[in-house]
Formats: sequence, structure tokens, C-alpha cells
Amino acid sequence: MRVDLLTREYPPEVYGGAGVHVEYLARSLRALAGEHRPGGPSLTDVRVRCFGVPRPEPGVTAYADPPDLTGSNPALRTLGVNLAMVDGVAGTDLVHSHTWYANMAGHLAKLLHGVPHVVTAHSLEPLRPWKAEQLGGGYAIACWCERTAFEAADAVIAVSSGMRDDILATYPALDPDRVRVVYNGIDTDEYRPDPGTGVLERLGINPSAPSVVFVGRIARQKGLPYLLRAAASLPPEVQVVLLAGAADTPEIAVEVNKLVDGLRARRSNVVWVQAMLPKSDVIQILTHATVFVCPSIYEPLGIVNLEAMACETAVVATATGGIPEVVEHGVTGLLVPIEQERDGTPVQPDRFVADLAAALTELATDPARAAAMGKAGRERVMDQFSWRAVAQRTLQIYAEVLG
Repeated sequence: MRVDLLTREYPPEVYGGAGVHVEYLARSLRALAGEHRPGGPSLTDVRVRCFGVPRPEPGVTAYADPPDLTGSNPALRTLGVNLAMVDGVAGTDLVHSHTWYANMAGHLAKLLHGVPHVVTAHSLEPLRPWKAEQLGGGYAIACWCERTAFEAADAVIAVSSGMRDDILATYPALDPDRVRVVYNGIDTDEYRPDPGTGVLERLGINPSAPSVVFVGRIARQKGLPYLLRAAASLPPEVQVVLLAGAADTPEIAVEVNKLVDGLRARRSNVVWVQAMLPKSDVIQILTHATVFVCPSIYEPLGIVNLEAMACETAVVATATGGIPEVVEHGVTGLLVPIEQERDGTPVQPDRFVADLAAALTELATDPARAAAMGKAGRERVMDQFSWRAVAQRTLQIYAEVLG
């Protein structure tokens, strides 16, 4: 059985959780290739089709934006890449698409080549209305691509039970039996505590002082502006470390810059790294963090929380989406309650900011408790979120849709 994974992101061009997911899913599926599966097809070939520059990795094909669409709305350029992908998957047994950027390629491949289409839902476009800032009228195209692909897919994989609920509420035409839950995974051999301090010293992070660390894109859903407001209330000895770049829009870039400038005017100990760091650097920073913070207002699961937990770091995160299925309140970290508007924004933003600041202060000023939560977090990740288990469950879904 040959499977083609369709995705926008793939190393080295990875900027979010979907790209991380596809990287490790491809690796783990290939590790299962050739294993005997009683009563089901054996996986023999896993190929990846992604956007961007050519990749040297065997079995990976990258597609550049069509030159005739240079300067066009990003949604149109995305559809142009999708059409090239559809042509390229000829001969496959099954296509598996990730995010709206590749969903239409999977849908059209199903129609053109007569093969099953499996979708993994990493997010839902109708629940991210702020994307209209980035795509303009292309946002309506993105929503149409996602809905069309989801409603026709042979199976839809949700990365959490909370995400499954969102899918069925957003797309009520979907048969619930076609929507399965397969959690994201984490490589605990790669993401493990790193006792070194060279990276911290190079970036100006004091390994001896308590720190709150954020890792993520500058995007509405990641909630960075709320964290920056909360950080103003943290004790002065607590470092605020922001590994944050790749702003979705100029508007949010300006907003975050102003908030960081305001924060630095009120307190010291603010370190902002805007470059994308190698994984090994991020792992060392996570290891030495007293607390990792995930202030997202929309997060179907949140791989970054798994990454922090695997590094034995306590997590403070918003109690939204699939995050409560990862972070065990009072055991591996603290969950910050939030009542949300339809677009995900807090109904009471000042209260959310205050609660976030209180939770961060609670753990940042109690390093022994934070360390105990960090150790519990790694144990939880190793027990419940291995990539081999993710690949095995995904392969089982492939077998089911192939009949």
C-alpha cells in the first residue's frame, strides 16, 4: 500500500504544529512499513508532497507557487500548488491531507484517481476568523476548501476529543462515525531534558533565575498579547522569554512590538528571540524554564505543550480546545479558565489576563512545585503520546477506509 501525505509544511519549512505532526507521522509510518498486518494491507511506500523549495529527502516532493500566480491572493497560489499535487499523486492507494492548504489536493485526488481521502484536522478555518486579516477574500476560499474536503472525506482525524466536538458542530453534515480521534505525539528521545546552558548564555537568559517561556508564532490564536499584558504583573526577578516570530499579519506584528516595548519600559528581564531557533536550542531553553506558558485562545491540541512537558517543564495554559486533554490541572501544570466569544476572544479579557498572571506567578515563585509538575509531565507524555502509537492508529484508519 502506498500513501501520499499532502501538506504545506515539511522540514525545514515548519512554522506550526501541523508541520511537526507530518514530519513525525511520516517517519513513524515508514518505520512500520513492511510489518505484517493480519487482515489488512501492508504499508510499503510513504511519500510526502509539500510546498516550497526542493527537499533532498527521498520520497519527498516539493511544489513552488505557480509563476503565473505570483502576486496573487495567497489562497489562489495555494490552489495552484494543490492542482500540481493532484497530478503528482497518480498511482497512490490513499491520500492523507493536512490543513486547508492541502485539503483540496486530497479532495480532487479522490475524484480524479478514485482513491480514499483521509483528512487530519489540526484546526478549523471557521473558528479562526482573524485569518481574514491575512487572506482577505481568500479566507472565504479557505473555508470553502476545508468544508468541501471534510464533508467528502472517507475519514476525518481529530487531534483531540475537543477538536472532534468542534468538527461536528462546525460541519453538521459529517457522519460522526467518520470522525476519529488520534492524539498528536512527541518524540521523547529527541525532546528530553538538556542540562547544558550554552544556548541560554548566548541569548542572555540567566539559568539561575526563574523564567516564564513562550514558544510560538505571532498569531491571534496563540494569545501572545494577553501574555504580554499578564507579564507586567509578574515579580521583577522572573525572566520573560519569548521565542516568537513569523507574524501572521503586519497588524499583529505592530501590536506585539508595542506591547513588548511597553513591557520593557516597565520591567527588565525580557528576552525576545524573533529568529526561528534549531530544535536543540529550544529544548535547552524549555528544560531550564521554570514555567512554559501557552496563552492560546484556540488550540485543537497544542504539540508545544507536549514538547515542554517532555523536557520536564511545568505548563500554564488556557483551558480551551484540546489543551485540557494534555495538561492535567494541578499535576503537570495549571489551566487558566476562559469564557470565550464565538471568535475565541475572552468574554472578560482583563480577568483572563489577571488569572494568567496569577497562575504564572504561583509556579514561577515556587520552583520546587514547578519541578515536580515537570517530572509528572514527562511521565504523562511517555505513557500516552508516543509517535509509534499515533502511526499505528493512523494505519488502522487507512485499512478501514480501504476496506
